Amino acid sequence: MRRSIICPCSMGTMARIATGISNDLTTRAADVILKERRKLILMIRDTPYSLIHINNMKTVTEAGGIICPASPSFYSKPKTFEELAATVVDRALDLAGLDIKSYRWAE
Repeated sequence: MRRSIICPCSMGTMARIATGISNDLTTRAADVILKERRKLILMIRDTPYSLIHINNMKTVTEAGGIICPASPSFYSKPKTFEELAATVVDRALDLAGLDIKSYRWAE
């Protein structure tokens, strides 16, 4: 399965993807991924969200994309910053369908 992860994905990049503006290699690749119904994961990095951001997330989701905020998880009780960052990376790789050994809820 072909998949793409845009990490980090700024709100500007997401807005261009949501509106179909392919003005650089990243947004053109995202446009093709969505057009071909392949998996596109956007790891958004900006908070707080405005209503415009939320509407763009909705548009990308309706087009088949996956919005994955780059927010760390504390369920696995990470002890270092590297382990904390790994929770974000592991989530993206898991969403991409890669078989990785990572923390699973209720394990």
